[in-house]
Amino acid sequence: MWGSGTTRQRVAHQNPTVDVRHQFVERRAGLMAFTFWVFGPLSVLAAFGLVLGKKAVHCALMLAGVMMCLAILYASQDAPFLFAVQIVVYTGAVLMLFLFVLMLVGVDSSDSLVETIRGQRWLAITGAVLFGILLLVGISQITLLVPTGLDAAQPNGNVPALAQLLFSKYVFAFEVTSALLITAAVGAMVLAHRERLGKKVTQKDYIEQRMKEYAEDGKHPGQATPPGVFARHNAVDTPALLPDGSPAPGSVSRVLVARGNIRAPEQYSKDINVVERNIAGDEGGESA
Repeated sequence: MWGSGTTRQRVAHQNPTVDVRHQFVERRAGLMAFTFWVFGPLSVLAAFGLVLGKKAVHCALMLAGVMMCLAILYASQDAPFLFAVQIVVYTGAVLMLFLFVLMLVGVDSSDSLVETIRGQRWLAITGAVLFGILLLVGISQITLLVPTGLDAAQPNGNVPALAQLLFSKYVFAFEVTSALLITAAVGAMVLAHRERLGKKVTQKDYIEQRMKEYAEDGKHPGQATPPGVFARHNAVDTPALLPDGSPAPGSVSRVLVARGNIRAPEQYSKDINVVERNIAGDEGGESA
């Protein structure tokens, strides 16, 4: 702690570098406090949204918000390695993978209410209580020392000091964690692998099935009828016409049929009549 203003001015007059360093520390402390009071409540609100959210996609987005706030707090605490890992690994890779899988699979809110494992709520509550007890025991064993500063604690930089700890003091835990991650990846591949239970369907089998459906149900064995082609309109919402003038079923998408976005052929009958009259007039003029 600095004394009175006169003492600070006397020390600054004797050594200007000390006063500049003190101003830098004060500004840095103010910036850290500002970052904490802004992003700390945001992370807490996002955590509540994560726990209380009813949709899995919303919960994943809230978790992304929590991780981004933590990354900013790491950056304010002079931890560039943790900041980069939090952004690149957790937020950018792991969490986005979860989010994309949820969006592709389409998990509904009703699916999250179904318990696939019996008693999982009580197991979760028991695990949370035990984890809380473990945190309390760990916090009670903390001993606070006199802070020495990052420059004195890590003279070679943050990343080299962290690498030295990981590959010397905590190398066993680091290797066990990597082995656990590899085992989880291999287990996911084994669980996702499905054996072929039936015969592989070939092109010949497809053709035989189509001919069988044509003989039994009268289904056309060829490709589906494409959309209609008119002189003044050609779009996927226009049904093709059969020789009797009726629309061909299956020539337009079932989605457009369900939505009612199909154009009726009668809308173009007037245009066809106009074109026929023009053609007849041109032929009459040429013959004359």
